[in-house]
Amino acid sequence: MKYFVHESSYIEDKVVIGEGTSVWHFGHIRRNTIIGANCTIGKYCEIGPNVMIGSGCRIQNYVSLFEGIEVEDYVFIGPNVAFTNVREPSAYDTNRAYDKILIKRGAVIGANSTIIAPCTIGREAFIGAGSVVTKDIPDYTKVFGNPARIAHKSPN
Repeated sequence: MKYFVHESSYIEDKVVIGEGTSVWHFGHIRRNTIIGANCTIGKYCEIGPNVMIGSGCRIQNYVSLFEGIEVEDYVFIGPNVAFTNVREPSAYDTNRAYDKILIKRGAVIGANSTIIAPCTIGREAFIGAGSVVTKDIPDYTKVFGNPARIAHKSPN
């Protein structure tokens, strides 16, 4: 096998996992999910259905990535980061379309942050631990707080 899946994890049908990727304890990778090469998926992660993760990503423990989320290459997602995929959830409306979250190449999302859809996190952006992202974050930008505010923007 070209990738590692811990025996306690469950991989559904129609999943593609790239070479060198590791899925650790109690992971659940749902149908139609694509995970690139050389990724690490931490303990208790649920991914999918229909999620795309690029190569070289680090998804730390207790992260769930649901339909509507796309992760480009070399993204770091810290432990316990929470993602939404519906801006205004309802127990009554179960047939609504999912909002999109795009996390661009090289972005870092600190532990315990919350990312509210729809939004795009820019290339090599840095989200400080515990931040709440409620809107798009530009490329090469550092944000912190609740709501997340720009602390530094690179001239790139």
